[in-house]
Amino acid sequence: MNRIVVVGASAAGLAAAETLRREGYEGPLTLVGDEPHLPYDRPPLSKQLLASEWEQDRLELRRSEDLAALDLDLRLGVEATGLDVAGRRVLLADGSEAPYDGLVVATGVRPRRLPGEGAHVLRTLNDALTLRERLEPGLRLVVVGAGFLGAEAAAVAWRLGARVTVLEPAAVPLAHAVGEEVGRVLSRAHLDRGVDLRCGVTVAEVTEDGVRLGDGEIVEADEVLVAIGSVPNTDWLADSGLAVGDGVVCDEYLEAARNVYAAGDVARWYNPLFGTSMRIEHRTNAAEQGMAAARNLLRPDARKPFAPVPYFWSDQYDMKIQAYGFLRGHDEVAVVEGDLAERRFVAVYRTGDRVSGALAVGMPPKAVRLWRQAIATGALWDESVPAPAQRS
Repeated sequence: MNRIVVVGASAAGLAAAETLRREGYEGPLTLVGDEPHLPYDRPPLSKQLLASEWEQDRLELRRSEDLAALDLDLRLGVEATGLDVAGRRVLLADGSEAPYDGLVVATGVRPRRLPGEGAHVLRTLNDALTLRERLEPGLRLVVVGAGFLGAEAAAVAWRLGARVTVLEPAAVPLAHAVGEEVGRVLSRAHLDRGVDLRCGVTVAEVTEDGVRLGDGEIVEADEVLVAIGSVPNTDWLADSGLAVGDGVVCDEYLEAARNVYAAGDVARWYNPLFGTSMRIEHRTNAAEQGMAAARNLLRPDARKPFAPVPYFWSDQYDMKIQAYGFLRGHDEVAVVEGDLAERRFVAVYRTGDRVSGALAVGMPPKAVRLWRQAIATGALWDESVPAPAQRS
């Protein structure tokens, strides 16, 4: 393989580039990123950076000298606009091209938006810095969406003295992912602090005065943050012939086409551990997937399926939330340690007859890490979950 291009310079793309070098690839290696910044870490954007506890230099994933040691053709601040699979070249917004023999697509996601102007989103460093400048005591902030990102931002804004309203279309935030009982626990964390959490409401548009709800009511705000999920950045692949459907469609090896792999938030791949296709928007998965894609690209005769136990964490108010596995679509939840009312517990999830996930709130890491092995080995629910456990 004479030339490799990685499109996407965040956690997944950087991990792929580093792995290629670490695994002995010495040829030309191009890393393309649409932002002008050196690769940086995104999870702190809605936590430490937004709270002004960290400055942006602390987010850098690698120092300039570390990147220089990789001997990259580093092209930052330029967007990929097209992919010619037959010609094996990536087309870039500045009119240049990046030819390749092997390609890793790691272009991530972009935030969904609402009609109307002036709302914040929270995906990039610049997004976070712009919102941070506006946060101050007494500010009326409306957060649209009570998922993990919206909840983290709401918690930070509340701590900084803002008057926060959270608008959520679901009856119970995050119930689709963590179950209704756990979702209610997370909801109470907002309500206990005086955050105005309104569930079961839809937002039609952003207005000059705040947001307009589906029933016509105006919820006034000084600033609006829209946190209603993300869209995979696959537009540039529209004419490439790659299969695209809520992400770049890959097999269990992360391969989308011959010598074309995908990694990170943009990759939808078949995870053989859970027997289903999934796309994961979490930091740990991005790095692990970038490494796996690079190894499989470099050694096609020794490829390995990418079958991880996904992991994520979230900080909201005084709660540390940690989770392993694939919680969506679960059939049952059982609290196996602690107490929901105290917001200190471990809940495990059943899909079919297997343990498919575990989530902990306010518990030490080892409490939930114990369940990782059960998930990784496909442990049977009835043999793993103590009875009687609270079930929902």
